[in-house]
Amino acid sequence: MSFNIALSGIQAINEQLEAVSNNIANSSTYGFKSSRANFSAMYAGDQATGVQVGSLTQNIGLNGSVESTGRSLDAAIDGRGFFVSRESTGALSYSRVGIFAADNGGNLIDAAGRKVQGYGPAANGNLGVMGDIKIPTGQIAASASTNVNYTGNLSADWKAPETADGFKSTDPKSYNMVKQSILFDSLGTQHTVSQYFVRQAGSNNVVVHYGFDGAPPAGATSTLTFDGKGQLTSEPQTGDLTLDNTNGADDIVFKIDYTGTTMFAGDATTTNNNTNGYASGAYVGVELAADGSVVARYSNEQKQTVGTIALATFGNEGALAATSETSWQATAGSGLALYGTPGVGLSGKLNTGALEGSNVDITSELVGLMTSQRNYQANSKVITTENQMMQSLMQAL
Repeated sequence: MSFNIALSGIQAINEQLEAVSNNIANSSTYGFKSSRANFSAMYAGDQATGVQVGSLTQNIGLNGSVESTGRSLDAAIDGRGFFVSRESTGALSYSRVGIFAADNGGNLIDAAGRKVQGYGPAANGNLGVMGDIKIPTGQIAASASTNVNYTGNLSADWKAPETADGFKSTDPKSYNMVKQSILFDSLGTQHTVSQYFVRQAGSNNVVVHYGFDGAPPAGATSTLTFDGKGQLTSEPQTGDLTLDNTNGADDIVFKIDYTGTTMFAGDATTTNNNTNGYASGAYVGVELAADGSVVARYSNEQKQTVGTIALATFGNEGALAATSETSWQATAGSGLALYGTPGVGLSGKLNTGALEGSNVDITSELVGLMTSQRNYQANSKVITTENQMMQSLMQAL
């Protein structure tokens, strides 16, 4: 009987050594969670018959260290939660390894080639439906300009131009300053709107004349009125201005917003002169934001949020079933997954440009190896002693 008990001990220790060896081998594996062999006694009725490894427990709840990578599609979860991916079979897999990429089909995939799950682009403040994250990898259409934001200081030192023929865009003496802003039409063609600022005699009024694509102004004007403190008192936004197109694109209908413009003494300055709208652009890459947003970048310097990565949490994550060294699937014991976005509810935040390292403690594992060695030697000694006793007994008979 003692021979069988010692043999069961050696078998159990071998299983423990497999767990320890696996931990040490994966000490540099991103997202790896260490395992522990749990011994349990075996009985036949009231009689002890040996020992066995009753279970293997993974230390899923202990996070590994965060290691910076600088790669825009790497992410580590700071807190609870798992990235969610869909297997080719349709089953959902959960992992702490945030190594992502875009495949040729425009899908966001993980390091194992599985399709990452997340929410579609937000509409009216609400996230889209959860599913595969698709990245538009082709050309994005142009967007016509509808608004120009111009902010600056129109010098109070300006004198009203004194020209016999009044304002003319070809006569620099008939205006105090000219500024150009860029517009885009519905086909992405770039146009220029010129703003000619003319100080009015005997007042703090400045009349602005508008010319398009180098052509002389065709009568479109607006008046900016300032008080004695140099603050704009008139309506800061023009009415609709229209640029007629001849290249087949829709006419550009836009406004110019002068909010924040002042009239102080000194030089005339421009602090803001930007336009919405943009030309068409080609896909050049994708990156992750700290809130889990998947942001596609295009050659026209535009960015579009195409989805938000989902994180899953479980009531009993220790009961998840391992499908690989760094992936798990839900079980009845783990409960159903609760899905959310990073940093919301129970889900941890994302550290982008970083990955979670293994949570293996090498020192503890080496101590465990030494303990296993002593236990192995002790059980081997029992078997040796048992063998010697049996030989002595046989010789005595």
